[in-house]
Amino acid sequence: MANPGPGNSITLRIDAPSNFTVTSELAAAAAAAGAVVTALDVVESHPTTIVVDLTCNTTGEEHADEVRAGVEALEGVVVRQVSDRTFLMHLGGKLEVVPSVPLRNRDDLSRAYTPGVARVCMAIAEDKSKARNLTVKRNTIAVVTDGTAVLGLGDIGPEAALPVMEGKAALFKQFANVDAWPVCLDTKDTEEIIKIVKAIAPVYGGVNLEDIAAPRCFEIEARLREELDIPVFHDDQHGTAIVTLAALRNALKVVGKTIGEVRIVVSGVGAAGNAIVQLLLAQGAVDIVACGRNGAIHRGEEYTDAHRTELAATTNPRDFSGTLKEAVVGADVFIGVSAPHVLDENDIAAMADDAIVFAMANPTPEVDPIVAARHAAVVATGRSDFPNQINNVLAFPGFFRGLLDAGVSDITPPMLVAAAQAIAERVGDDELNASFIIPSVFDPLVAGAVAEAIVRVVESSKE
Repeated sequence: MANPGPGNSITLRIDAPSNFTVTSELAAAAAAAGAVVTALDVVESHPTTIVVDLTCNTTGEEHADEVRAGVEALEGVVVRQVSDRTFLMHLGGKLEVVPSVPLRNRDDLSRAYTPGVARVCMAIAEDKSKARNLTVKRNTIAVVTDGTAVLGLGDIGPEAALPVMEGKAALFKQFANVDAWPVCLDTKDTEEIIKIVKAIAPVYGGVNLEDIAAPRCFEIEARLREELDIPVFHDDQHGTAIVTLAALRNALKVVGKTIGEVRIVVSGVGAAGNAIVQLLLAQGAVDIVACGRNGAIHRGEEYTDAHRTELAATTNPRDFSGTLKEAVVGADVFIGVSAPHVLDENDIAAMADDAIVFAMANPTPEVDPIVAARHAAVVATGRSDFPNQINNVLAFPGFFRGLLDAGVSDITPPMLVAAAQAIAERVGDDELNASFIIPSVFDPLVAGAVAEAIVRVVESSKE
């Protein structure tokens, strides 16, 4: 299923003969090797040769080698260097600290730092609540991870998790003007993580927990919410649930079904799967079967963790006890937050008419979306190279923007529902179709709409 994409983009610096056809020959050679050419620039010209930068999307390192070989097979062509554009983007990291006030002279320095800063320090010492308005706390959150459940990569450690956390922080700033900083912890101990986050909390206006493996993530979030006076949000749970509900609201409109009547199968009972199930139940879903590695969660089985036990008690009204493949037979909706290739074409064909398939495992979905589209009415993934990308970036920037603007610490189910509704409503009825059930991640109005929805919920709760 792998398609050439910008995540595997390369630039080849090429020495080539100087003639009128060489650039088209280079592009043709790269395309013949399966690359998608996105740019071709002549960077140097000499009497008999030229230097060309050819940029193209590939499927990975092996494919990049094939593209290089295809280009070098041309007569007189030499590839000097192949640059991985993704790695180049990460050189030195993706974040920087920039002062928000001018420091042009001694006058500025005397107020930003000593001696003037001492007056501000004493004001906060007398009233700690003033830190929210007089420091970065007002607009800054911590993106906290232990690196145990990073993307689809698993337990790769805090250092390897850092590029993802940098990216998350960059998205907060880009889409909602929220300042965020990665905090990657070299510990997997639940109590130690809670202790560290509590210790650094005075600096931050909120905590975004990220890529912490289940079931520890549930206790960490619950404890921190109870013990801190700032909002704590586990995006893998609630961000995923919000965007899933938003997409499902619109997908059900497309197929003319309601959430209370459809049979839903959820593959994956970790952080995301649990949160999705809970939010769908709150919205009126009745028939949900949640499936783990060993099949359906049901009341006839005993489970060692509280979350599977709760799933068994609150879902699967028919007490189905079979495999995932058996569960999807006749189902109206499949929601995957699990692993690649757990379903095939026959499984999707066995679903109900006008089925909805959300195959959100990243980077490789639970079923090939092209294959799924042969049978399902609506197909969505977590990928950017197919229609209907269900991506948490639609939720978490605006959600935290709203929390910070409202100055609240509690996160409530009505907030999650309101955020999902705000996202869903960014797709107008005149725009809604099977290939457009959720707005683009680059829709500039999404974050603001989500933030406003959160503030409205807070204000209405005060009435």
